[in-house]
Amino acid sequence: MPVSMETTVTQQLQFSPWIHSKSISAKSKGSLHFPRRLAEQDVLQAPFSFDLRVSRHSNHRRTVALKISCSYNNSSVLESGNHCASVDETLAIQRKSREIESYLNGRCIYLVGMMGSGKTTVGKVLSNALGYSFSDSDSLVEQDMGISVAEVFKVYGEDFFRERETEALRKLSLMRQFVISTGGGAVTRSINWKYMHKGISVWLDVPLEALVKRISAVGTNSRPLLHHDSNDAYSKTLVRLSTLLEERGEAYANAEVKVSCEKIAAKLGTKDVSNVTPMAIAIEALEEIETFLKREDGYCAF
Repeated sequence: MPVSMETTVTQQLQFSPWIHSKSISAKSKGSLHFPRRLAEQDVLQAPFSFDLRVSRHSNHRRTVALKISCSYNNSSVLESGNHCASVDETLAIQRKSREIESYLNGRCIYLVGMMGSGKTTVGKVLSNALGYSFSDSDSLVEQDMGISVAEVFKVYGEDFFRERETEALRKLSLMRQFVISTGGGAVTRSINWKYMHKGISVWLDVPLEALVKRISAVGTNSRPLLHHDSNDAYSKTLVRLSTLLEERGEAYANAEVKVSCEKIAAKLGTKDVSNVTPMAIAIEALEEIETFLKREDGYCAF
């Protein structure tokens, strides 16, 4: 069941007579401080609406009444787009990002996985939580070529695209504090692993059935390895994805960290991975990354 919460904050502000009311700027989104009774005192990033009223009194002072309303609704959708998160998830990922900061030490995070596994969506959640920049290797190829990935495949072929993809990963490997969404087939070239191992690679493992449902629902036009003219999109997608997963499964397992959507769903008490939010996946990823880094540093808990 969706979790929702609304809070209203009213504050009285006193301004000197020489401060003009126009100097007060309005922003469409920002941060609110919630009381300790909700959780530890944290800054919660949230969109909000407001009502700003300015009144003048006989003593030449102006009173500004600021009413801010903020609401959250839990979302169970993993597809790319706009997502809301529960308050608990938002606070949890903020705490975890602070805890992992010293261990991560600016290293990049490379997300690998099958097409439709949510790498871009989850990557943006992670980059926001960590204060990192976000990049998509496919987008870098598109910017370099001036055409879409699907068009690159059609005009130049897959081998040419893989070369451009490797060059994009080489450039990204020189960066710090980036979360990078890689193409589904990036794991098939050993040179790409050389670049990704300069950071931390994270495999987003999503069950095949869930991948097929997501991709067949939105269409395959942007997926050059899946695009077909058949009316039976589900069956064709299932067969092709099954083949790709069989070919790439061992390569994905080379990642330092594995994030299983089935495992997260089990923690939430459900068998349906569509109930797992991008925020929940990002939190699990940070927890697994922290475990890996502590193990890498020889950390022992007593």
